[in-house]
Amino acid sequence: MSTSNNKKKRSVKKLSVLILIFTFLLFIWYIASDRITPNTDQARVKGLVLSIAPMVNGYVTKVNVGLHSEVKKGDTLFIIDRKPYEIAVAIAETNLEKVSQSISAGVSSIKAATARLSKSRVNLERATKNWERTQRVIAQNEGALSERDKDRSEASYLNAIEDVASSKASVEKQLAALGPTDANNPDIKAVIAQLEKAQWDLTHTAIVAPSDGIIESFNVEVGYFASAGRSIVSLISNNTMWIQANLKENNISNIKLDNEVDVIFDIAPGKIFKGKVKSIAYGVSTDRTNTGGLPKITTSQGWLRDPQRFPVIIEIEDKEIMHNLRQGSQAEIVVYTGNNWLLNFLASTRIYIISKLSYVR
Repeated sequence: MSTSNNKKKRSVKKLSVLILIFTFLLFIWYIASDRITPNTDQARVKGLVLSIAPMVNGYVTKVNVGLHSEVKKGDTLFIIDRKPYEIAVAIAETNLEKVSQSISAGVSSIKAATARLSKSRVNLERATKNWERTQRVIAQNEGALSERDKDRSEASYLNAIEDVASSKASVEKQLAALGPTDANNPDIKAVIAQLEKAQWDLTHTAIVAPSDGIIESFNVEVGYFASAGRSIVSLISNNTMWIQANLKENNISNIKLDNEVDVIFDIAPGKIFKGKVKSIAYGVSTDRTNTGGLPKITTSQGWLRDPQRFPVIIEIEDKEIMHNLRQGSQAEIVVYTGNNWLLNFLASTRIYIISKLSYVR
């Protein structure tokens, strides 16, 4: 009987030792992986939301989109009643003809050059807004845009400036051709400015998409009165999307730019996508008096203090999934900060299992 009890005691002792060893190994793995292969499920898809507002007042006469419509940059979304602005252009042209009756030579070329200048200024306005938007995104989320997108936006802005300068020079040349007296005639200058404004207004009766994206906050139909400067629809851009992963402060000690990242999305269960670390935040909002627009991170309050978290911006390499993602979608990520094959293998195995489990979430 005593022999049987001794065997049971030895079995229990062995089992206890094994459990202690296993627990200790798990603890070591947790500490090491927290720094070499940090992971978090506090990650969300982020992107740009553009408020689209008309530049002129008027009743909407045509609607080309609906809620959740996918649009391309330059697509016409709405048309505002053009009739009042066509009449204004006609009046301005008539006034120009009246003033220019005594100087018939060069009038037609002035009108054409003025129209080109007006169009150039419209293009410059759009390019300026796009460039300012690009600079704002880069300032708030370093690395959110590729160098190619930045260069394209800057080139478009500089080309628009040159085009305006060229068009303006053309107008000045045509005015100079009329002679000093005519060129300095205040009546001619006034009617040209009136014509420019009328043509500018007419151009802006077409409200176009400033970027590829999806229509949201849609509540417009034919007959709606659109007020200049007042947003009538929102556009979620699907050209510039990224993941913001909120990692603990002790997670980011080994993270470097361009570290490889595995990402899983609830919207694509069972699949693992590749990404790269593009930037790491250097500050977050910690009180209600912050006025610097720093990111706000929500931390859990429990028995143990949760370490401060900082946003890590991750670029998604698979561009196909971009069209399926939605802003605010949840994600889980793991960052590979080194070449430790064992920890990397364990981390990749873990996220693989979680990706399969996402089917039943």
